[in-house]
Amino acid sequence: QVQLVESGGGLVQPGGSLRLSCVASGFLFSSTAMAWYRQAPGKERELVARISGIGVITNVANSMKGRFTISRDNAKNTVSLQMNSLKVEDTAVYYCAAVRVVGVYWGQGTQVTVSS
Repeated sequence: QVQLVESGGGLVQPGGSLRLSCVASGFLFSSTAMAWYRQAPGKERELVARISGIGVITNVANSMKGRFTISRDNAKNTVSLQMNSLKVEDTAVYYCAAVRVVGVYWGQGTQVTVSS
């Protein structure tokens, strides 16, 4: 059974930082590409960042480049998203995703609110 459990969300002031983590189980983590998506109220879910199975290839959405970094620790079945210089418009529910051949598996999401 695939499980993705996110943590690390919360309330932060503009310009602040947060680190999201996602612990995965139920599949071969080290060979699976992982991603973070987000969905703001009234908007479609969008890709934030993606990382290949061994972590060599990473992609970050243009609007977040230079501020967000995705990483993974295959020994701990964990993928993380370091978010710096947060903006009000980064407010959203952030979802961890396992990108498998049979489909995408989603975590339950963690709320990130950027507000003064």
